[in-house]
Amino acid sequence: MEKLKNYINGQWVDSHSDQFMNVVNPATQEVLAQVPFGNGQDVADASAAADEGFQEWRRTPVSKRVQYLFKLKTLLEDNLDDIAKTITLESGKTFLEAKAEMIRAIENVENACGMPAMMQGEFSEDIAKGIDEYMIRQPLGVCACIAPFNFPGMITFWFLPYALACGNSYIIKPSEKVPLTMTKIVGLMHQLDFPKGVLSLVQGGREVVDAILEHPVIKGISFVGSSNVAKYVYSKGAANGKRVQAQGGAKNPVIVLPDADIDMTTQIVIDSVYGCAGQRCLAASTIITVGDHQDITESLVESVKTRKTGFGLDSEVQMGPVITAESKNRVNHLIDKGIQEGGRVIVDGRNVQVPGFEQGNFIAPTIIEDIPLDGELAATEIFGPVLSLVHIDTIDEAIRFINSGRYGNMACVFTSSGLNARKFRHEAEAGNIGINIGVAAPVAQFPFSGWKDSFYGDLHGQGKHAVEFFTQTKVVIERWLKEWNRKF
Repeated sequence: MEKLKNYINGQWVDSHSDQFMNVVNPATQEVLAQVPFGNGQDVADASAAADEGFQEWRRTPVSKRVQYLFKLKTLLEDNLDDIAKTITLESGKTFLEAKAEMIRAIENVENACGMPAMMQGEFSEDIAKGIDEYMIRQPLGVCACIAPFNFPGMITFWFLPYALACGNSYIIKPSEKVPLTMTKIVGLMHQLDFPKGVLSLVQGGREVVDAILEHPVIKGISFVGSSNVAKYVYSKGAANGKRVQAQGGAKNPVIVLPDADIDMTTQIVIDSVYGCAGQRCLAASTIITVGDHQDITESLVESVKTRKTGFGLDSEVQMGPVITAESKNRVNHLIDKGIQEGGRVIVDGRNVQVPGFEQGNFIAPTIIEDIPLDGELAATEIFGPVLSLVHIDTIDEAIRFINSGRYGNMACVFTSSGLNARKFRHEAEAGNIGINIGVAAPVAQFPFSGWKDSFYGDLHGQGKHAVEFFTQTKVVIERWLKEWNRKF
């Protein structure tokens, strides 16, 4: 059984921890590898190497730094299928979903290749007689990413290419549930011959996270995960003087107005709710119909019944398992809670059996209708393949309900009315808005926004926000007198 290692100072090294946990295929329960728990010494070693590597990397011209990213883009494209297969095996998502994830990762590499222009500063001549003022951007130093399990490849790339292109060294801490994908990618990046210490990978769990939050060399931290942990990471990291961006959880609502196209809306909503088995921070969760709802309800039910659940490498499968048995139990418990609160299960995916994969963590697509708007299920992120269907009389009531929630990651509306679409865009309290879109995932040029308890910090991942996050500005005010030139 392979025991995974850390990547520090340009080489693979054993963790200082002698404790390991299994990396398990959620569809088969096959043990794929063993990952070390990790400890503070691992982080200390990586930080020391990263700090030394930073001294060389920051002096490397940005035009030369992005050459590594051009090569990385090609390397990821050439190995796309192999990486996607690894994602499927350790996370459970379908092969097509895994490929789509990595295509998004590659888009961020492409965008970061424009860093020579994105890092440009500002200049003002003669702010006073003979005095010029300008602003330049310089890298922070050693930065780190604490990544979640649900997108083993993509989410690290919301941050990594921008951090490197800006001149920082970078430490990756993948989720201990899915460490194989980033281990494979870092192995590929080793071929690019980055200066030693510029790139590190540290395996582990809570102890490694705390060490990253505490180590004085690390200046910036990027996190994606649940809101409770995001708040913890932000609070502790900021208390230790670090710049932190912490993406949290979500409860993403979708309003369906009476004038929405039923067929289009149904397909897009179903893909949003059940893509990646609902384990994504932009999964639609609560579908809110406004006015007459019989047609959209019937359409959703019929579409759900045809969606095939199974092993992600089967080309006919449209949805894989949830990540762990504990996750499956949690989702089932939340469905039970919704029933206790008065909801009705109109499509039941519990206790599904997938032939040949009876031990897998499978829950088939589920719909629960008429949950109380003030109940626990209406406010809780399920992170599983469950659609909560509620019916509200007016768009104003629907928007008020959306805005009353603690999360603000995404909100969507389906309509053919430009007036209602504009009203929703203006009033809905969420950082990512979709209009006739089911997954409002920003492309690489735009920040992955988030409001309220869905985000802690000021600057998000991707795009210009990433450049702002991974650089610090320096303002220079200078005067040169003619007399000094004559003197020397």
